[in-house]
Order: sequence, then C-alpha cells, then structure tokens
Amino acid sequence: MKQPRVLKLYNSLSGKKEIFNPITPGYVGMYVCGPTVYSDVHLGNCRTFTSFDVIYRYLLHLGYRVRYVRNITDVGHLTDDGEDRMAKGAKVAQIEPMEVAQRYAVGFHDMMRIFNNLAPSIEPRATGHIPEQIEMVQDILERGYGYERNGSVYFNVIKFSQDHPGVYGQLSGRVIDELMAESRDNLKNQDEKNHPADFAIWMKARPQDLMVWKSPWSTGFPGWHLECSAMSTKYLGKTFDIHGGGNDLKFPHHENEVAQSNGACGCSPANYWLHTNMLLLNGKKMSKSDGNTINPPQLFSGDSEHISKAYSPMAVRFFMLQAHYRSTLDITDDGLQAAEKGFKKLMDTYALLQKLPVDARDFDGSESEHDRAILALIEDAYEGMDDDFNTAIAIAALNELGGYVNKLTHGQIPHNDVAPWVIERLKSVFSTFLFDIFGLREEAAREDNGTVDNLMNLILELRANARAQKDWTSSDKIRDALAAAGIQVKDGKEGVSWEKV
Repeated sequence: MKQPRVLKLYNSLSGKKEIFNPITPGYVGMYVCGPTVYSDVHLGNCRTFTSFDVIYRYLLHLGYRVRYVRNITDVGHLTDDGEDRMAKGAKVAQIEPMEVAQRYAVGFHDMMRIFNNLAPSIEPRATGHIPEQIEMVQDILERGYGYERNGSVYFNVIKFSQDHPGVYGQLSGRVIDELMAESRDNLKNQDEKNHPADFAIWMKARPQDLMVWKSPWSTGFPGWHLECSAMSTKYLGKTFDIHGGGNDLKFPHHENEVAQSNGACGCSPANYWLHTNMLLLNGKKMSKSDGNTINPPQLFSGDSEHISKAYSPMAVRFFMLQAHYRSTLDITDDGLQAAEKGFKKLMDTYALLQKLPVDARDFDGSESEHDRAILALIEDAYEGMDDDFNTAIAIAALNELGGYVNKLTHGQIPHNDVAPWVIERLKSVFSTFLFDIFGLREEAAREDNGTVDNLMNLILELRANARAQKDWTSSDKIRDALAAAGIQVKDGKEGVSWEKV
C-alpha cells in the first residue's frame, strides 16, 4: 500500500521545520493576512499571495479539504502619525472611505486574477465583523488582560507576559524592552497606557475620524490587530492549522494576534505560522523616496528604468517560484530574462511531451534504467514540495525531466526503453505541477503559437526544398539565421524539428 506523503513546514513559532499534522485529519484551516485596501497592491504583496496560492494549491493536490480565509483590511490600520489609512486615502481623493476600499479591493482582485491566484474560500472584511471584534474585546476584559481608559481599551502586555512567560515575543524573537514602543498606535494617547508596550484593541473616535461604530466603551473603531484575531476565530475556530503572511507582519501584527487570542480564550490561534520573505530590487530594499521601486503594471508594460522590456505575468510568477518563499528575492532584469526563458522552456517541454506516443506494446513489469531515473526525478519534485513547499527544487527536477523528454522526442532514447505507464506518469506529473500546483498558464507562454508554427513550417519546408536540390548554401543560411534568432533546427531520424533555445 502506498504511504501518504509527509509534509514538513517551517514554523516561525518554533523556528524549525515540523511535520504537518492538521487538527482534523484530511482538513486544513488556513488564514492569511490580506491587503489594506487604501492604495494599489504592491509587488511584495503579490509575492506573498502568490506564495500562499501555491501552498493552497499543493494542499488541495495532496487531497486536503482546505478552508482558506484571507481578509480585507478596510478599517483600523493606522499610519505612524495615528491616522487611519482608509480615512487618509479618502481625504486625499475627496471620496468616501468605502469608495477607497471598493476601488482598491477591485484592483487587488484584478491583480490576483492576472497572477492566476485562486480565490480564497472566504474573504471577510474588517468592517463587516465589528460585532465579533467588540465581543473579543469584552472577552479580553473579562479575563483581565485589557483595561479601559477614556473610552479606549488597551491590551495589558505586561500582565499577559507575567501570566504567560515566553509567549509574547516568541514569534518575532524579541523581548519586551524591544517591543515597548513599536505598536502602530504608539503616537496616539500614550499617556493613557499602563505601559508603552500595551496596544489598543478599541480606540475612541476623534472628531476627524470617519469610520466609527458604537461600542460599550465609546463610539470608535477596533485596533488593526484585532480584526484578524476575530475573523480567523469566527471562520476557523479558536485554534486552527496555518496562519500566514509577510515577514513584516511578525511584529507587531502577528505577535499581537497571538496575545489577543490567548487573552480572549486562553488558547493559541494557530499551530503553524508561515512567513514569506521580502523583495529587493537590484540588491536594495525597495524605496519610493530614492526611486528604487517597481510595481506590477510597470513589469508588464516595461515602463520602468529598472527593466529593459515587458514581462508577462506568468514569467513574473515563474520568477517568484524560482526562489523558496522564505528566501529574499532580488528582482533584476537579468533574473527576469532568465526566468522568462526558463518558463518558455518548460512550456515547450510540456508541448513536446504531449506529442510523445504511448506505446501500446505488452509490458512485462520490469523497469529500465531510464524508467528508474524518470521516476526518481518525479519523486524529487514531490519531495521538494513536501520540504516546506520548495518550488525551486521542484522546478529543478522538472527541468531534468525535460532532458528525458527531449531525448525521447529526438530518438536519443528509444521509446521502447521507457515503459508506457512511465510516459503516462510523466505526462500527468508535468501537467499537474505546471498548471495545478505552480498555477502557470500555458497560453501565456505560447502567444500567437499558431502563427509561429505556420511560419516555422513554411521556413522548414523552404529549407527542405533547398536540401533536396543540394543547395547547401541556402539551407545553411536558413539554419544559421534561425539560430541567430534563438531557434535550433534538429535533423533526426523521425524528421526535422525545432525548439527555442
């Protein structure tokens, strides 16, 4: 009997890889912190959500039923000067805050579709879950981990840390002294707090605040960190399997989520915490102030000083998948060009693979050397994904499998040296990885493929006519011109073929 695959995840909470054991066998609850919809989605967000899209896809492929929850933050996320990001965007554009939220939420969803990311199972909005957030504040107060001052409610970090030694700070690896003044509300009402490390879970509204609700303490709005605690609890339970987000959310956002959930129910919110790493541009942190930045539309149009040409969304997606999600990813023009070629090469291999005939001969059950090598590479691809979703290892294995496809196509490996069921397995695995797990789209790599095929057929026919007439000068000229254009012509026993190199 075939053994189930063993999936390992790097858990930010423990700082090590752990075997994944879901709370309920066969079911996975996963929460990923979504965007704050006050501006266009940036490339770092795209990397994070694309990484978790692959994670979601692989869990589905393994047969899990997955409830994937990704929120929309449309209230309570404060800037460093204490102003709500949604209200600030509304004032700048002179429109209603909900217009800001709707405009950028639509843009976010459009970008996710462009990157071919699957929609989550549930996409709750913070503004749609104010009652749940008020209820969680009440639970925290009743358990003694919150206090009310002048209509605002604060989480008592010091008391929580005394009652739960080592919990607050475990996720981010910081100590209380380092955490003291780093909350997002650190410039607002500091004098109301018992301690600088305390953070607001409900904030009393000021006259200029636009998005406010009534609560037992005041007319105001919830703290940014509270929404994810309330919504993940509502849809996934008090403790669920996976919580994800960008590395920049470890503190204060995720650290405060851990504290809030423990403070409200005495339980940790998630068993596994997964975090994606940051993007660099030409080896440096992205920064609008010094011009070292690029956004997705600029990548797709080529309208940026940092790149020499436009890149398709699938080439950019493939570029992201070439690095492990926990690794820093440096965007360079050379790297994007290499990814574009690598993506097209895999898609060309897939096209060749579809043309490989499956021999209907009787099979005696034995495995050849080529059979074993192909099956071992297939296992390598799966083992890469099982090892904390390492797409880079899986891509490397597929590229090696591509070598066997080319050899089979051009007769360097006789078809009868590979078992029919191995060919079928190879076709199935290639398709599954490229489209179901990696989430790539074939048509993006093969735009105008019919036109190109027709032109190449005509060119190869002209070359064949020249060779038949022993016009070697014309034949060689066509071959050399194609080579200069990045197209290699191969003369094999089964006829002439071509491929991009």
